[in-house]
Order: sequence, then C-alpha cells, then structure tokens
Amino acid sequence: MQKTPDQIKTKITPVIIPRSAHSISRRLISRNALKVLYRLHEAGYSAYLVGGCVRDLLLGYEPKDFDVATDARPEEVRKLFKNCRLIGKRFRLAHIIFGAEIIEVATFRTHHENAEERDGKTLQGMIIRDNVYGSIEDDALRRDFRMNALYYNIADFSVVDYLGGMQDIQSNELCMIGDPEKRFQEDPVRLLRAVRFAAKLNVTISPETESCLIRLNYLVKNVSNGRLFQEILKVFQGGVALKTIILLQKYQIFTHLFPQTDSFINHETTQKLIHIALAHTDQRIAEQKTISPAFLLTVILWHPICHEANHLQKTAGFPEHVSFERAIALIVKQQMQQLALPRVMQVSISEIVMLQHRLTHRRRAVVFRLLDRPRFRAAYDLLLLRAEAGEPVQELANWWTQFYDSSNEEREILLQAVNQIRLSPPKKRRRRSKKDSQAL
Repeated sequence: MQKTPDQIKTKITPVIIPRSAHSISRRLISRNALKVLYRLHEAGYSAYLVGGCVRDLLLGYEPKDFDVATDARPEEVRKLFKNCRLIGKRFRLAHIIFGAEIIEVATFRTHHENAEERDGKTLQGMIIRDNVYGSIEDDALRRDFRMNALYYNIADFSVVDYLGGMQDIQSNELCMIGDPEKRFQEDPVRLLRAVRFAAKLNVTISPETESCLIRLNYLVKNVSNGRLFQEILKVFQGGVALKTIILLQKYQIFTHLFPQTDSFINHETTQKLIHIALAHTDQRIAEQKTISPAFLLTVILWHPICHEANHLQKTAGFPEHVSFERAIALIVKQQMQQLALPRVMQVSISEIVMLQHRLTHRRRAVVFRLLDRPRFRAAYDLLLLRAEAGEPVQELANWWTQFYDSSNEEREILLQAVNQIRLSPPKKRRRRSKKDSQAL
C-alpha cells in the first residue's frame, strides 16, 4: 500500500532496475549532464538524474532539460565546478553553466514535517526557507507524480524507483504521490501540471487523481496570477497546446483561467477560432519556430472583447473605435485578475485588436501606414484565422492576402479597384438660406 509523504519517516526499500532492464542510454543524455554526474560521483557524492528527464527518456521523448540530484550541499557543489552559480534563497540550487546549457543541481530535500525542530521555520512555524535537506527517499516523497520520482544512478546506470513510478511508465498512467486531494490542496498548481503532463506525455490520469482533479478544480483560483501566467506560458510553449486546452475545458479548469471566454466557448466560431490558433501554434513548435503568447491571448479574448464593444455601441452610442478601445481595457483588466499579464503584452493585445478595425479601411494612405505597423503581421494573421473560423471577413482577408503578396504596381491596381466599388457618399443637403425660408 502506498504511503503518503507525511506518513513516511522510515527508510523505504527501493526497486532497482538494472541497466539491462531499462531503455536509458548514456548516448541520449547531455554530455554536460554526464560531466556533472561523473564529477560528483568521483568526488564521493551520490549523483542522479531525476524527474522529467528520466521520465521522458523512459517514455521515448527527448528531454528538454537535465536535472541532477545529489547529497552534496550547494556550497560543496560550487567547490567542484568553477562554472557554478548558486541561486535562490528559499530553494537553494546550483546552476552549472556550459554556454547556452545549464545543468541544475539540487541537494536532496525533505518535507518540513520531517525536519528537525524549527529547521527552516520561524518560532511560529512559518516557512522561511526550503533548504531543509534530507535523504534520497525524502526527496522522492516531495515530488508530485510517481513517474517524476525516478532516479538514474550514474554509479551503476540503474534506475531507482521508490514509489512505483516505473509501473506508471509501463502502464502510461499519471498517479499522484500520496493522497491526491491533500497534494492538490498543498499546491493547486499541480492541477495544471497534471493536465499538462497528461497532454504532453499522452498518458491517462489515474481514477483517484482524476476524481480530485474534477472536484477541486476551483482551487486554481487560490494560485497567484503571476504563477498562473507562467503556467499558461508553459501550455502555449509545450507543443500540445490544443490538447491541453481541451483537457482544461474537460476538467472545467479553463473557466477559472479565462472566465470571460468560457461564457462563449460553446459558440462554434469561438471554439473553432481558438482551436485553429492553437493547432497552428503546435505546428510552429514542432517546426522549432517562435510563437507569440500575446497573439494567442488576443485570440482567446477576441470574442469577449467583440461582445463588449457591440454592447457599448448599442447602449452608450460610442463610435466603433471608441467602443473597442473601452472593451479592450475592460476585458484585459478583468483577465488580469487571473493572469498577471506584463504591460508589453497588454499593449500588444490592444494593438492587434484595434488593427482588426483599421484593416477594414482600405484607403491608400491608411493601407500603407498599416503595413508599417510593428504588429501588422499579427493582426493580419488574426484576420485570416477569423475567416477560417467562419466569421464574415473572407473577402477582406483575401484582399489583404493579395495585397500583401503583390508588387507595387499590382497594389495600386488593387487599391483603385476597391475604391471604385466603394459606395459614393450621399450628397449633402443644401442648407436653406434665410431668403428660402421667408419664401415658404
């Protein structure tokens, strides 16, 4: 029977999977990570690859980062590596820097409940630092999911399994360490991590973990908007953004992240627009191209902004551009309660949305000014997505595509053509003169 982290005070006997029984090869491990592991081992310290890199190697994925766990203290690690930098106060880590690659080295840690009295706490019991060191068993129990608590031992190339993570790897199942309800309550960000891992690793969530995921989704509201923003960035950049968002909707977590958008999510156009944008994002990640989180947030907030702008036009009688300006300010301000959007991102969202309005004005001087705007391309891409999602802007999208790809001579022809079909303005009524009025 699996014990919870706060139940275990004694030594656990791990399962040791020898090199002949697992698929991790040193050829698949970063050379720099191997250098760190070997030097720690040769200096008499324990040295393990740990966490996501071990999990990914066993599942057949290429790890993004290689993290090392050891019984060496941060100061001892620094003595071994000239290229070492210690970071953090609450959670002291050693970063071994190899050019663009950083190997993160962490000392085994334990739960504060297992620490000696007042270690890492004030007299009142408040945690003031997370540098409460422990054994490798303690370190395994601190982790969130069992498949993230596997250790690759450089001493004999074995995989060390304290909590049944290898079983989860083989069954493609994501299981929480300990009581899922308690672990989600300890840190509600784990709700998002569970969904993100399920999407990224193509694994199912265990029934016990899944039931808590659904029942406790509201805990996401207790997470700071800064941490939630970082988690959303990970969703966008993970290569499976579409699948992740679909799962967030399934577990009703999406409504706590994007409440304004959630009220429109059952509208076919809204759903389609978001799904198309995220599918394109995943494709760009697969092709190792850059993506724009600001653009994706604009897509997600587009229909709430449109709805609010239309409401302002009808109820307050504002002109269209004023209605959109006020709608953007309101919706972004409301979204900031969930996600701490940086100022530069708020400006990007505003400009991309306002350009949707300006793209409808195809007068010569306006058109060439728009082409010089730094966010023209993002606005143009949103226009194309809107057309693909079924909004009535296909003719406008086709015109801008043709104009964008044309030579200067062809552009002049396109501008003349669109101006010819523009409705001529109605004739102004002649004001009655005083003499005309007297005649009546």
